[in-house]
Amino acid sequence: MAAPRAYWKGTLKLSLVSCPVALYPASTAVEKTRFHMINRETGNRLKQQMVDTETGDVVEGDQKGRGYEVSKGKYVEIEKDELEAVQIESNHTIDIDSFVPEGEIDKRYLDHPYYIRPDGKAGVDAFAVIRDAMKDQDRVALARIVLTNREHVIAIEPLDKGMLGTTLRYPYELRDADDYFDDIKSPKVTKDMIELAGHILDSKAAHFDPSKFKDEYETALKALVRRKAAGKPIKTAEREQKPSNVVSLMDALQQSLKGGKSGARRSRSTARRPTAHRRAAKKTHRSSARRRKAG
Repeated sequence: MAAPRAYWKGTLKLSLVSCPVALYPASTAVEKTRFHMINRETGNRLKQQMVDTETGDVVEGDQKGRGYEVSKGKYVEIEKDELEAVQIESNHTIDIDSFVPEGEIDKRYLDHPYYIRPDGKAGVDAFAVIRDAMKDQDRVALARIVLTNREHVIAIEPLDKGMLGTTLRYPYELRDADDYFDDIKSPKVTKDMIELAGHILDSKAAHFDPSKFKDEYETALKALVRRKAAGKPIKTAEREQKPSNVVSLMDALQQSLKGGKSGARRSRSTARRPTAHRRAAKKTHRSSARRRKAG
């Protein structure tokens, strides 16, 4: 298998310590099922065209430009050279500005993840020093990097033998949570309800294991495409009827807890069965031994 191509190459710099590094996208959408628009009569793929919203005419490449809407339907055109004048040229350096506790980074700011590894053998020692120092201090580096002509803040942390760099959103890119949460009522919830909910949480306690994540929709899409390509009939599934019965919150909590306990009891009883079976087997073996001795 060929080595993946680096998305970005440059230098990771901490004060006077620096090392050449390469960035690789840590996520991919290659495996997701994607569809193309086609002509149903010919089966040929369709291509999109830019159309003038007023005249309906197709706009060719040399007629296309960029415009910013300053008022409804009124645009100021920005020329390519004007745009290039304000773009930031990459100096191919990741400048570490500070180190912060990992727990202080608001997850809403996390954007795109990248794997960071040494680029060549020259800077492996410096790379390891920066990585292990962060590991010992339990800190995350905040640095600046230029990607696609825009400067980003990137959070860098140790990951196995390498590092994980995650670009962060700027504050203006986040919506204000108050706009969504302000009108949520604060009802008085009884202590019994909280305790019942706590017991349900305990019964479903687990550890984070992404290998258990199953994309059921993706699986169904792939199966649909396989059946269709093979000329097999496609069955339309009937939608499940949503239950209309309304139960009280306390009843729902109690029923949920009972369901969890019965599941746990089944697991424990299943685990005890082999032991009971072995005891029965031992008893039969001892009885047979006594009969042989008596004979």
